[in-house]
Amino acid sequence: MSGPKTGGVTILVVDDEPAIRRLLRASLTRVGYTVVEAGTAREALAALHIDKPEVVLLDLGLPDRDGLEMIPLIRTAGVAVIVVSARDATEQKVAALDLGADDYVSKPFDSDEVLARIRAALRHRLASETAVPVVYSGEVEIDLGARIVRRAGEEVHLTPKEYAMLAELAKSPGRVVTHSQLLKAVWGPGHESDVEYLRVAARGIRRKLESDPAQPQLIRNEPGVGYRLLGVG
Repeated sequence: MSGPKTGGVTILVVDDEPAIRRLLRASLTRVGYTVVEAGTAREALAALHIDKPEVVLLDLGLPDRDGLEMIPLIRTAGVAVIVVSARDATEQKVAALDLGADDYVSKPFDSDEVLARIRAALRHRLASETAVPVVYSGEVEIDLGARIVRRAGEEVHLTPKEYAMLAELAKSPGRVVTHSQLLKAVWGPGHESDVEYLRVAARGIRRKLESDPAQPQLIRNEPGVGYRLLGVG
């Protein structure tokens, strides 16, 4: 499966530091993205409606409004949000993701990492628009329509909770899904703090689908935050 195209895709970079905006502009335009910049929340909201970006790279430390307050406003417009912030506390990451951010990259960042997260966000948007029911990660095939998982072409039988967890991750390929989001979706309201349930299910998934469960290539644990489906084509 080919990755999303960069041509014609507009990225809105929201950061109050001109040097950061210049760095991101150089990295993004080099691979073909169109870049719009904003240094304040006010400018960002205006650009959101005028330039209609596909992805917003959002710093949380804006001078006129907390970036966390911006996430739901951006999501309402149907735009992917990737937080790029110096706030590195786990609580901040969880708060941003639970508010609807697609991903979180800590400063100082690697430009290639930012580009990879953008590609993942665009893949997720494309999958949502085209309702593709099959997700591939390496030799693993997750058929969401048929509720079947295969490894190297052979069907693998997961428990109901293992499948439900894997399916939730497959609906957001390449993106972090927080513990509370997974627990609410798989086990239901009231289980948002039962993180051990996730660890048990993740171990079962890895044991059945990974070549080496000790070196996972399918599901990555983001400590204190959530899980991410890796290797999505």
